[in-house]
Amino acid sequence: MTVSAIPTVQAFFDPATHTVTYLVWDQATRQAAIIDPVLDFDAAAARTSTTSADAVLAAATQMGLSLAWLLETHAHADHLSAAHYLHEKTGAPVVIGDQIVAVQKTFAPLFGAVDVRLDGSAFNRLVADGESLPLGGLAVQVMHTPGHTPACVSYRIGDAVFVGDTLFMPDYGTARADFPGGDARTLYRSIGKLLALPPETRLFVGHDYLPESGRTGFAWETTVGAERDGNIHVGSGRNEDAFVATREARDATLGAPALILPSLQVNIRAGALPPVEADGRSYLKTPLNTI
Repeated sequence: MTVSAIPTVQAFFDPATHTVTYLVWDQATRQAAIIDPVLDFDAAAARTSTTSADAVLAAATQMGLSLAWLLETHAHADHLSAAHYLHEKTGAPVVIGDQIVAVQKTFAPLFGAVDVRLDGSAFNRLVADGESLPLGGLAVQVMHTPGHTPACVSYRIGDAVFVGDTLFMPDYGTARADFPGGDARTLYRSIGKLLALPPETRLFVGHDYLPESGRTGFAWETTVGAERDGNIHVGSGRNEDAFVATREARDATLGAPALILPSLQVNIRAGALPPVEADGRSYLKTPLNTI
């Protein structure tokens, strides 16, 4: 395996949640990974759909790819994960950072999720900072990048890094850091690890939102050099204290994500829905006056 190789990347943008799912593969061996897959969810109708996940699978099949891994950058608070569905369809293991246990310990009691073992075992594989997974002739290198959540990881594959919610496009900035276990100072230091990579390193962000600057189209690929020079929160050498003040002031104005409650109770289960109850139905819970 070599980290100097260049993986092929296809992005799938979900406009409902502004999430980007990535299909990444080694051209030589056709081995692939899916990063941060989306399970479609109509909150008003309380109905799930696998349309988005099926589109990624169809693309992989069309290109003759063999799916090796389902990689989660963190337990998302803005969309439900399709990792469980894709695991059942393909057998590919679901991977997440080993600090997911801290997130499970925070949120499982909130939802009365007594079925969730607080050891990460809902996922097939937990990975730590510096660990490496094979992807054909490539390596998936794990970078622990906490701050948005304590469990966030970025995946470095060749010249590309999939950063989840840690960084966004330069004109949008960085992730919020006010969720339980989040911390703006920790986030700054994680971003520093990413920006220490070679300037030509490709960065693929987990979401895109149109900034106030007036950009007209969604985008999700940038570079370390572009982030160093132009990120509105950390670019041009902004120091840690200035970043923390800016980030915390902005976070204080933000409301909870629209899908935070359904997302977290599914995503701490690796994308599985809550267990079926006696009437044959699965229920999502809404703890009142809690968050």
